Amino acid sequence: MRFLHTSDWHLGRSLHRVSMLDAQSAFLDHLVDSARTHRVDAVLVAGDVYDRAVPPLAAVELFDRTLHRLAAEGVPTVMISGNHDSARRLGVAAGLIERAGIHLRTDPEGCADPVVLADAHGDIAFYGVPYLEPALVKDAFGVERAGHETVVTAAMDRIRADLATRPPGTRSVVLAHAFVIGGAASDSERDITVGGVSAVPSAVFDGVDYAALGHLHGCQTITDRVRYSGSPLAYSFSEAAHRKTMWLVDLGPDGAVTAERIDCPVPRPLARLTGRLDDLLADPAHERYEESFVEATLTDPVRPAEPMARLAERFPHTLSLVFAPDRPPADDTLSYARRLRGRDRRQIAEDFVAHVRGSGPDAEERAVLNAAFDAVRTAEAEAAG
Repeated sequence: MRFLHTSDWHLGRSLHRVSMLDAQSAFLDHLVDSARTHRVDAVLVAGDVYDRAVPPLAAVELFDRTLHRLAAEGVPTVMISGNHDSARRLGVAAGLIERAGIHLRTDPEGCADPVVLADAHGDIAFYGVPYLEPALVKDAFGVERAGHETVVTAAMDRIRADLATRPPGTRSVVLAHAFVIGGAASDSERDITVGGVSAVPSAVFDGVDYAALGHLHGCQTITDRVRYSGSPLAYSFSEAAHRKTMWLVDLGPDGAVTAERIDCPVPRPLARLTGRLDDLLADPAHERYEESFVEATLTDPVRPAEPMARLAERFPHTLSLVFAPDRPPADDTLSYARRLRGRDRRQIAEDFVAHVRGSGPDAEERAVLNAAFDAVRTAEAEAAG
């Protein structure tokens, strides 16, 4: 059996307030085309369909159109809810749309109720383990301690018990939304730490032929049978170097797994540039980034005037500006009180400007500060009147 493994669509998400909906639409066109071109038997979506519990209407409409297209292609789709989704909202009408071959698994207690598909070699049971919030599901799973490892283990125990009742040779696939040990995180994933621990060992998924994971945004192979597809688009500059793909997985008659990466479209690449402003604007090596989304980290010792506007002249899609001045380190051995000793309020204010910007106030700015302090002193005198 051949299937596409994808996850973390995050429909409705933006990148630094730039809507990603058109890019998400292009990816979903690519997904449907890939399902047709590669003649897949199923599409798997391992959670975080939406970016938030109550997604914008445009995101819901895009999701709806995609499901209609997959159903029209006759491609069964199995998807679970992630930590960004509202499981109950995503699961509305699940029983009805299942008749069209769209299988939503959002109820944790239904994790051992598989979608059973078949090929020429027999049955394949697809189990869905939606994101499990430990405190909310520990009682249902009968575990004493609320932790990610304990609840995912309990879910997998139920799955293995169900699988044991099925005909010999039944192959198995698990969709799960979790942080598995060995995976590398990005800045754009929401923290799911509970009690300081959020990760589960890959051995939790022992006993099944393939684990299709979601949550981490980088495509990763934990083991040959445990993989993250990653998000189809970059949702933070920490993902600038990611190659965004889906897994095209072939599951052999004996459960053997072969997988290859199918590249996702890149509507606009991301770039992280570091250096002094004048260098970034002049360096010919940066020409290739002029149409990229850019995060610029400026190392000028003194904050340049109007840096964002100047960057936008060369890099019109600059979205993020970071100031990391290249200065000698400050003497942190002095206490705050010793730093202020013998300095009046004006001097302290000027020191603050120099600390933040890299240079003290000019004459005009110093006049503004003086006027402000004069006004405060006058108001204090009148109040003491």
